[in-house]
This record gives sequence, structure tokens and C-alpha cells, in this order.
Amino acid sequence: MLFSSAIFLFLFLPVALGVYYISPKYLKNTILLLFSLVFYTWGEKKFVLVMMSSAVIDYTCGLIIAKGNRKTGLIVSLVTNLSLLAVFKYANFIADNINTSISFLNSEYVPFAGLPQFILPLGISFYTFQTMSYTIDVYRGHVKANKNFIEFATYVTMFPQLVAGPIVRYIDVQNQLRNKDISVSNFSQGTERFIIGLAKKILIANTCATIADDVFAIPISDISTLWAWIGIIAYSFQIYYDFSGYSDMAIGLGKMFGFDFPENFNYPYIAKSIREFWRRWHISLSTWFRDYLYIPLGGSKVALPRVYLNLFIVFFVTGLWHGASWNFIVWGIYHGMFMIVERLGFGKLLEKTPLVIQHLYTLLVVVVGWVFFRVDTLHQALEYLMHMFSFSPGEVAVSSYLTFFHANSEVVIMAILAMLFAMPIYNKLKVILQHAKHLYPDYKWLVDTSSFCLLFLIFIVVAAFVAAGTYNPFIYFRF
Repeated sequence: MLFSSAIFLFLFLPVALGVYYISPKYLKNTILLLFSLVFYTWGEKKFVLVMMSSAVIDYTCGLIIAKGNRKTGLIVSLVTNLSLLAVFKYANFIADNINTSISFLNSEYVPFAGLPQFILPLGISFYTFQTMSYTIDVYRGHVKANKNFIEFATYVTMFPQLVAGPIVRYIDVQNQLRNKDISVSNFSQGTERFIIGLAKKILIANTCATIADDVFAIPISDISTLWAWIGIIAYSFQIYYDFSGYSDMAIGLGKMFGFDFPENFNYPYIAKSIREFWRRWHISLSTWFRDYLYIPLGGSKVALPRVYLNLFIVFFVTGLWHGASWNFIVWGIYHGMFMIVERLGFGKLLEKTPLVIQHLYTLLVVVVGWVFFRVDTLHQALEYLMHMFSFSPGEVAVSSYLTFFHANSEVVIMAILAMLFAMPIYNKLKVILQHAKHLYPDYKWLVDTSSFCLLFLIFIVVAAFVAAGTYNPFIYFRF
């Protein structure tokens, strides 16, 4: 079930909110748990058992740690969660690489020829990381083990952020599970955030997806340099608005149910370096790897060669986390190498250049990296990059660009909006409106009414697109 589907917007969500709000306080976690299980089971069916198994094991491991068997509880939790990832996400990838390596030796022996193709359960990378952070924090003494299974299972399965994040740590919501901020103000803020995220997905991400998909459908050998750049820039906007839109919807839904989830994006395309980009992009994943991998490896408090090795390991794992493919691994290492280069001194040189140079450098590195993310194989990625930088006219006439954009005025409008709202314009508009209400309190009603009408209009437009069936699955669902 997608947040951007009619059945979610007009049936599941209203019913879930209605039942949740009329239920007594002591039943709210149970109600949210039940609706979350329905939400997940709707599309995943039997894989709900995998998620619940993870919840049961980590809940038990937390109790084991609390009773004094700290290492046993932690090891069981880590082994279980990493094993789930290894089997469902990486088993076929590992087997294929072993089979390929053996075939290079001209051997007819194929050790994993009969291995079945494992189906990736939706959201497994997110909920396993959440539950691992819980047991690690209990082990470290940062939180106390939760003895209420309903409460813990609610944390694990909360449908607003279950499938594609943000990665919510138990330490961030442990108090909210018992004392939720259920108020008109929170609900209002959540509704606004949800509608903005929905508009990002439906209006901007999906429009950019049509451009990207059309370009990447062209045989790479026939693609021109201009179309290659148009395609990857469109994909850059698509993945940003797709994922940040989902995060906005998740954060908004969280507020509707009385929870404050952490921010996951902070305008990453205005970053002035790759280091800053990763402080703004998928923040919950970056901080997870910082706190549970980079710092335990020694972080930056070790000798410089070890710091660079730590960065390499973190970004290798970051790439691997995104998918069982060499493309994702290369993408992670690619970003890691730029992080290392910036630490080696390039970052200080970069700071001395004009801001426009810093922005262009960062955007160029990020956009080039997205090629590895978008195509299926390393060979295709390298071939696509060659067309981006070889100034090839391809097989498509120049007039086709003009025809395409002239015939698709909607695409042009959304492309302009994509560029504008990749900058913090929306936040600045909200500040201006708040300032106006403070200066002219007698007209506060006019500002609030206008804001409500605009938001309602956006929802009506989005609902029309949803009703027409013009939505795509979220990109990060496959991770």
C-alpha cells in the first residue's frame, strides 16, 4: 500500500486516524500496532512474519542484556538481524559472484546453481537497522530495555516510517510511546507536512521520472550528450523529491499520531562539498553509520591513515546497504573517495573558491554518481558516462529536444519547480508569513485562511493526479 494511492488516502488513513483518536490512551499503541500490521501485510503478506520475528528476537535480546548477559544479548541480536539481511538481500548476489569467479577458472562446477531467488521483504533494511540500534543502545546503557512487548512492537512496525524511513531510533521515541503529543497544533502541522510531501512525490518526482525513464529507455549507444545530461539531471531531481517526499509524508503522519520523527533531508543540493551533502542527504542513515560504525571503528580520533580506512569502510557499507549490486558498492566507494580527498586538503582549497564553484563541484560529483545508482550494470554506467562527456550528437536530432519540451509544458513547469524548491524557498516563505502575522496581528486570520486554501488546493490537484492513476512506487522501497 502506497502513501500516494487512493486506497491509502481515502480509506486506510481516515479509518486508522478515526479509530486511533477515539480509542483510550492505554489502547492507542495497540491500535497503531494493528493498523501497522494491516498496512504491511496488505502488500507483503507472509513477510510480516520476518518483521515480527525480528521484533520478538530484539525485544528478547533487550531483556537478556538487562538481566546481565550483555554480550550474549547483543551478539544474538546482531547475528539475527545481519543474517536476515544476508539471506534475503545478499545471498543471491554473493552466490552469483562466487559462481562467476569459479567460471573464470574454466570450471564446470557451479556450487550455487540451485539456489532459489530470494524475494526482498519491503523495508527490511530500515526495520533491522532500527531494532539493532535498540539493542546496541541497551547494551551501551543509553536506554533501558522495554518490558512491554506491545509498546516495542509498535515502535518497530509503525507504518508511517516502516517501509522507507527515516530510520527512527528507539531512544528518540521511547518517551513518546507512552506520552504522545496528540494536539490540534501537531495534527495541523502533520497534515501540512504530509500534503507537501505528497505534492513532491506526485507532481515533481513523478514528472521528473517520465523524463528520466524516457531517456534511459533509449539505447545508450544512440543517446546524445545533451539527452544523457537531461536524463541524469531529471533522475537526480526524481530521487530527491521521491525520497524526501516520502520522508515528509512519514514525518507528517508521525505528527498526526503524536510522534516527532527525525528530519531526513535538509536541502542536500545546496551543499558546498560532499561532506556537507552527506550531512543533508538521508540524515538518519548517515547518523546511524556515524554512531554505530564510524565511531566504533575509531572515527577521526585515530591516525590519519586509519581515519581514511574508516571512511572507506563506512561508504563501502553505505553502498552495499542500498542494494546487492556492484553499482551500489561503486557508488558508495565513489562518495567515500571524495570524502577522503576533501579531508586530505582539497576541502580547505575548495572553501577559498567562490560559492558558485563549490556548489557546481558538489552537484557535478553527486549527479555523476547517480548514474551508477540508476543503470543496471557497471558497463552500462561507464558507457553512459562516456556519452555524457564525449559530446556525442547521438541518433536524435536537435529539433527533438525543442519538440519534446514544447509539447510537454507541464514537464517544463515541474522542472522549474524542482529547481526552485531544491532550495529553502518554502522555509523562507513560512518565516515571512510568521513575521507578517506578528507585525499585523489583526490580519492573522487572513494569512491563516490563505495558507489553508492554498494547501487545500494543492491537495485537490494531487488527488486528481492520484485518481488518474499517475503515481509510481517509491524508489527507496527496493532498499
